[in-house]
Amino acid sequence: MRFLIVDEMHPSILPLLADLGIEADYEPGIDYRQAKSVIRQYEGLIIRSKFFVDAGFLQAAPRLQLIARAGSGLDNIDLVAARRQNIHIINAPEGNRDAVAEHVIGMLLALMNKVCWANREIRQWIWQREANRGEEIRGKTVAIIGYGNTGRALAKKLSGFECRVLCYDHKLTAYADKYAMEVSMDEIWDQADIVSIHLPLTEKTRRLVDYDYLKRFRKPVYFVNSARGEIVVLRDLLKALQEGIVRGACLDVLECEKFERLTEEQKQTLEALFALPQVLFTPHVAGWTRESYVRINEALVKKIRMFLQQSNQ
Repeated sequence: MRFLIVDEMHPSILPLLADLGIEADYEPGIDYRQAKSVIRQYEGLIIRSKFFVDAGFLQAAPRLQLIARAGSGLDNIDLVAARRQNIHIINAPEGNRDAVAEHVIGMLLALMNKVCWANREIRQWIWQREANRGEEIRGKTVAIIGYGNTGRALAKKLSGFECRVLCYDHKLTAYADKYAMEVSMDEIWDQADIVSIHLPLTEKTRRLVDYDYLKRFRKPVYFVNSARGEIVVLRDLLKALQEGIVRGACLDVLECEKFERLTEEQKQTLEALFALPQVLFTPHVAGWTRESYVRINEALVKKIRMFLQQSNQ
């Protein structure tokens, strides 16, 4: 088989694929138009988030058998069109689940203990201890919305914090484990102190977290989104923060992450959020560690090997 790789990957990807007998063309600088013009030559495509693999792209790929997404989400692939052409899809949520879980905990610790704010003040020669008194995760009720790979990894890492962990996943049944208790969303709205989103982006989850969703929490919560920005309506989150419905927010993802494409309303919402000390941002790097860079390759290649074995049976 011959593969086209259109995103930057850890250098280990090429020898790993070669071990499977796969010839790979590594073209991280290629764009949608260029990739579409050559994809007819390939049986496999490896992509991270370079562009949306739409029906038009797939129609130009008569030989394509496999798309490997270097990450967890599949929202940049037209899955219906891929199935129509009998193209197999794989992803690698196992590769960065621990990175995401650690990042979420890191953001929460930084926010709840005012680490970033205090650091900024001290650099301005301001020494305020009482104003920077923090809170502990211990004793809190943490709700994980979406209990797949990253949700489970977060619950496991939270087990050392002596907190209570609840989980809810509308797609699963009997999914609780020793790290989290399976509950309904009504129970989460009633009991949560901290809420972390770990959902894929689908038509059902797009704009799921709006003002009506947030105001259902019985007590003010800390809110974390490291999944997909489009799941949360930012202007509604801003309103909830201003009204004290949300005590603080950790955001690794945004509705629009291309700042040059922001509408005026989106820009004004972000500027208002930037002004709030109880909001912490990172640039979609929760799963972007040096270690996960390698593990994603390993997870993908393991699944590619399985695909080849099944295809040869």
